[in-house]
Amino acid sequence: MNKSKLIIVLLLIICIFSIIFSITKGSLKLSPSEILHTILYEKGTMEYQILWNIRIPRIIIGCIVGMCLAVSGVILQGVMRNPLASPKIIGSSSGGGLGAFIIYILYPELYHLIPIAAFIGALGATLIIYFLAWKGSAEPMNLVLAGVGISSLLGACTNALMIFYPDRVPGTLTFMVGGLSAKTWPDLYMILPYAILGIVGSLFYWRKLNLLVLGDEIASGLGLNVEMTRIILIGISSLLAASAISTAGLLGFVGLIVPHISRLLVGSDYKYLLPASLILGGTSIVLCDTLARVLFDPIVIPVGLVMAFIGGPFFLYLLRERGKIT
Repeated sequence: MNKSKLIIVLLLIICIFSIIFSITKGSLKLSPSEILHTILYEKGTMEYQILWNIRIPRIIIGCIVGMCLAVSGVILQGVMRNPLASPKIIGSSSGGGLGAFIIYILYPELYHLIPIAAFIGALGATLIIYFLAWKGSAEPMNLVLAGVGISSLLGACTNALMIFYPDRVPGTLTFMVGGLSAKTWPDLYMILPYAILGIVGSLFYWRKLNLLVLGDEIASGLGLNVEMTRIILIGISSLLAASAISTAGLLGFVGLIVPHISRLLVGSDYKYLLPASLILGGTSIVLCDTLARVLFDPIVIPVGLVMAFIGGPFFLYLLRERGKIT
């Protein structure tokens, strides 16, 4: 077993222990053995209801959300050859958020269509940004600037909905910040098919991602249909971002931070980078959400706030390293 495979196995073990650790923490504190006993033999108790219907689905959803955002980010960074690319920064999160918000505000009875609406919004925003930045090739800085502009426009549309329909706004604050409060099994069932489709699809494209990062001319010379591959990967990335957004809201920085940490651990080969980002993304959200639940107990803060406090300084560090600020 080579070093990268060993690191991925270790990350998987850490992820499993993080999930178990998270289940034990909260207003109800139980050991792993007590949790197992409660789930198997005490199904009529309050402890069982808290564990099975509140805490466990929230943790599983958080893990899947982190996986989706991390893989979406690593795909965008490869497709756009831009280390600053992520669903939040490029604008796909804003597009997906607007699509989901339209359903939340205008058509709440169509709640089950939120992932589809978020996907349409995320894909549309990402494609618009990509083509706006295209000048013979998609320059990294042009992508960031186009993403900032489109994100601002889409954010204004979201704010307009909140202004015109103030009576329907309560309950959407967590969505705007990014959080996992009140997420239960139906929310998991809603996003699971889309998340699985996006994750499996991304893992099939690791070879083509390795070719894309070499540059368009080299990739074309090696027989890759560059533009078609890029559009397909943008679609997969948008589907993953939409899956996360539709249940956790506008959660930022996961798709930016996790790919960079994964590269430090396993290198830039997408054969290892994709699964490493997948696992590390799930772990990061599980741990950050655990912190959000216990930091000010009994007050639970949105996990998006925790990620913002971590991701903001990291983003500034990336900008400084790239010489964009002094």
